[in-house]
Amino acid sequence: MSAMKLSSQVSSIFFRREAQEQGGLLNGQDPTAFNTNDPLRIWIIQVGIIIGTAQVLSLALRKLRQPRVIAEVLGGILLGPTAFGRIPGFTEHIFPKDSLPYLSLVANIGLVLFLFLVGLEVEMAVIKKNARFSIPIALGGMVLPFGFGAALAVPLYHKFIDSSTKFTHFMLFTGVAYSITAFPVLCRILTELKLIDTTVGVVVLSAGVGNDIIGWTLLALSVALVNAGSGLTALWILMIAVGWALFLLFPVKRFMLWLAHRTGSIQNGPTMFFMTVTIIITFGSAFFTDVIGVHAIFGGFLAGLIVPREGGLAITLTEKLEDMVSIIFLPLYFTLSGLSTNLGLLDNGITWGYTIAIMALAYIGKFGGCTIAARCVKFNWREASTIGTLMSCKGLVELIVLNVGLSAGILTPRVFAMFVLEALVLTFMTTPVVSLLYPPSVRTRITAHGEHAAIAERSPEDPTGADKTYGQDRKGSLDSTPDDGWKTHFTIVLDQLEHLPGMMTLTQLIHPPTYSDQHYRDSPLERTTSGSSGSSRRYTDFVIDALRLIELSDRTSAVMKSSVADELIETDPLLAVFKTFGELNDLPITSSLSVVTFDDLAARVADHARENHSHLVLLPWLPPSIALSHSAGNGSHPATPAVTTGFHNPFDMLFKSTPVDKSVSIVHSHFIRGVFKQSSTDVALYVDRFDKGARNMGVLGRNGKQHILLPFFGGPDDRLALEFVIQLCSNSKVTATVIRVTKADSAYTDEPVARPGATHPKDERDQEAETAAANIKASGLHMTTMTGHPDTIYGNFNTQIMMQSETADNVVWSRYASPSESNAPSSRVADALTRITFAEVSSPSPLHTVIDQATVHVTDAERQERKLTVVLGRSRRLAVENHSKELKEIMDVHGGVGSEVKKTIGDVATALVVSGCKLALVVMQAADRLLE
Repeated sequence: MSAMKLSSQVSSIFFRREAQEQGGLLNGQDPTAFNTNDPLRIWIIQVGIIIGTAQVLSLALRKLRQPRVIAEVLGGILLGPTAFGRIPGFTEHIFPKDSLPYLSLVANIGLVLFLFLVGLEVEMAVIKKNARFSIPIALGGMVLPFGFGAALAVPLYHKFIDSSTKFTHFMLFTGVAYSITAFPVLCRILTELKLIDTTVGVVVLSAGVGNDIIGWTLLALSVALVNAGSGLTALWILMIAVGWALFLLFPVKRFMLWLAHRTGSIQNGPTMFFMTVTIIITFGSAFFTDVIGVHAIFGGFLAGLIVPREGGLAITLTEKLEDMVSIIFLPLYFTLSGLSTNLGLLDNGITWGYTIAIMALAYIGKFGGCTIAARCVKFNWREASTIGTLMSCKGLVELIVLNVGLSAGILTPRVFAMFVLEALVLTFMTTPVVSLLYPPSVRTRITAHGEHAAIAERSPEDPTGADKTYGQDRKGSLDSTPDDGWKTHFTIVLDQLEHLPGMMTLTQLIHPPTYSDQHYRDSPLERTTSGSSGSSRRYTDFVIDALRLIELSDRTSAVMKSSVADELIETDPLLAVFKTFGELNDLPITSSLSVVTFDDLAARVADHARENHSHLVLLPWLPPSIALSHSAGNGSHPATPAVTTGFHNPFDMLFKSTPVDKSVSIVHSHFIRGVFKQSSTDVALYVDRFDKGARNMGVLGRNGKQHILLPFFGGPDDRLALEFVIQLCSNSKVTATVIRVTKADSAYTDEPVARPGATHPKDERDQEAETAAANIKASGLHMTTMTGHPDTIYGNFNTQIMMQSETADNVVWSRYASPSESNAPSSRVADALTRITFAEVSSPSPLHTVIDQATVHVTDAERQERKLTVVLGRSRRLAVENHSKELKEIMDVHGGVGSEVKKTIGDVATALVVSGCKLALVVMQAADRLLE
């Protein structure tokens, strides 16, 4: 016996009982089996199914321009008893009843954080700015729907609600559900429909904020009444809740502002300590409002209101939290809501009758109240009805209200399903109805120079409410153009940090010269302004407008940026750096900021340039790397890795919702080609081709000395480039070489022949050429463009068009390369021509000639310590020659680039890029206007 006992003890030491479920799947255990000691497995399975379902639905519904919340709500309903729950064993294995408390815990944590983000979105300045319009609309959107909801509550209560529930509680919840507006979903719909910067969009955002504040207050009252045992207790709960709100909104808010300054969070973004304090206050506030008898979500909402808005701190906080909340937490909450929603309970005619009545009254009440209020503040019927439709959007906010009512026992599962369907239908119909009522052709924008402004005063003389203050201080001068056609007003696009050096370089290139000569002092373009020191300084009418572009995505933070664009313009780092650059170089710079969707970026640039009467739009671009197909024969070009490409979302290719190639530079090229296509202003694209490791004085030039090379083939773009180069050479530090390149049939033997400007007599044929050019302009001939794609193409030429274009080229060339006394240029132009060398060359391989010339000039520029820039026409329309065959030969030798490079900058510039010349390119395109 003793031996057996000893053996048992030894066995207990060396062979202890296996820990519960440590073997896992290899021991044949069911991974979906729920274990209270280890709920993580089933939770991960649930999260994967929930997020996957929501993502697939959102991709499908995106084609219908529906917000993501629709997919999340539908996903929750499908995973519940309405659809998948009917599959035998699905609910027992995926959503077992014992696992729901853990899922609910995480979902409610996310709900508190979501309400915190909603509080961050509330911008009181937006309400104050448009209070005259938004307050009546918000009140109209509360009173009438609440009345309809209270009226409908009477038959609903008697038909579907148990008598143990007080009628006043049910009526209050019904009224709140009717009067609430889904502000977060509304922001996404306005973004999708591109209404953020319209009069309707701004008023709806303002009214939606006010509507939500009142709605949350009424919901807090409802919850307090339900949780209180008596009316006196409810009064005490409300008083404590009000006291807590005041405590947060005043002393705690001041403390948060002090802490933000103390930790440097306003200047440099939220520090770890500030984030910690913010999260603690958020959950502490949620805990307090929950224990006093008001739902925890109100505490999270109040915490969001007290975060300082200075320096974009609230936006930065939102950026840190929104992805986790929207990707994981909210879908979990909607799934819980869907698990409680059984549309199968709507199984008889009377139930469907009440459901349709709920939908109809909910829409009529919201639409009618907001539309009438909008008409009272002078909106026309189209705008007023659009406002009413947008304000009727329900979305997730009503679902939160309904879930609170369901958990409180006020709503039955049947009534809950009726209201969920109503919220889903009203949200779904918002986008198509608004698209029908308010198409882009009738929209009124409220931005001036890209900045958000208060809605303009509406009067009988100005029923559209157009901006009256725009450009009054400089419009008169902007409408005028110098007699010699030189450009003085530029729009410079700033969109990414890596493009900033290129834009500074191009701005330095167009810097006007020092005007000390008599012909400059007598120029009518000059004006006298007083500097900060009180002394007078002379400038030409030279204006640079820096347009900062921010892409408006479907993220909450992006919508917040759009609503405070007039404040961001003072704190944006790119604008700050560019303004400092302007001050150091004595350049008059104005700034603008626009937050628009990617599809609207090009249109925004084109509109901005037109509204500001700009003469030239300046764009930056860093082209993709060259992918060498093989080593060149001379081995002079090292292999460069190909551009990596990919999808923003791997499922997008199934729905073909995005282009296949999504590298940053390629996406940017689509934007550039959009500007080229849509702009009614001349455009200059700066292609930064400098070797970043070789940015030394020898490459960039000493004391601002620069040399320009212009290969002139002909066509409207090359003529624009020629005139631009002449303007640049008005600066005594800038010289240029202009080579007219023509294609010859014989072998290439000619050498460029230098001809200094302003020295050649005018040919007798010039007068005939000028007469022909005048006939071209009078004939109304337009340059051909492609309307189906975001770039221009080579035209389908006939003999007449080619002769007309060649005649115009000859006129421009003779005007500058061989001016005569009868057609003498102005003093400014004549002075610029003294720094330009003109040459002509004929070659059977013109692109090779241009590459050779560029190589020679690079060597000369380095020796003379000058910076070299090649200016050339894009020549994607009415080009003199089609270089496709020769360009293909060059790429076979040096390596190829993607088609987006050729489409963006044209054949000549592509040849220089492919050849490996490390020099900057300025590719110009003339506006689509009559031939000159």
